[in-house]
Amino acid sequence: MSEENNNAAAPAEAANGPAFTVEKVYVKDVSFEAPNSPGIFNENVQPDLQLNLNQKVQRLSDNAFEVVLGVTLTCKAGDKTAYVAEVEQAGVFGLIGLEPQAIDVLLGTQCPNILFPYVRSMVSDLIQAGGFPPFYLQPINFEGLYAETLRQRQQQTDGTSLAESEPAGNA
Repeated sequence: MSEENNNAAAPAEAANGPAFTVEKVYVKDVSFEAPNSPGIFNENVQPDLQLNLNQKVQRLSDNAFEVVLGVTLTCKAGDKTAYVAEVEQAGVFGLIGLEPQAIDVLLGTQCPNILFPYVRSMVSDLIQAGGFPPFYLQPINFEGLYAETLRQRQQQTDGTSLAESEPAGNA
């Protein structure tokens, strides 16, 4: 019987420990434009694609964050815009009992990894619905992007320290 009581206590302890949860996933904004259709369908030039990726994080409460993964894909045929597809996929994530650094890592890596398949599907569907050949977003290394963000933050911190100390040294 003591084994049963110990096993019953374990889930209660786990429930009080650190937790990462997906509370909600939703589309925040979607836009598709094909400003030069139908004439653009007759263009016989190699398309030029430009991808812009961004992420926004907003604290909703002590333990909840909204993460928005935004993708803008612009396709040009020569000097004409074939289409522009914009998707903002959002999610509400619960982060309980975690250190600030762990929260930062999860918000910068795991949350966009969770949202990315939704963005990929929406972008592909929009482009096909617009009458263009399918486009499949390639996987994105959010861990690498996060590491680059940390490197840039460090450079800014180092640069700020240097900038603040240089004028004092010159004075």
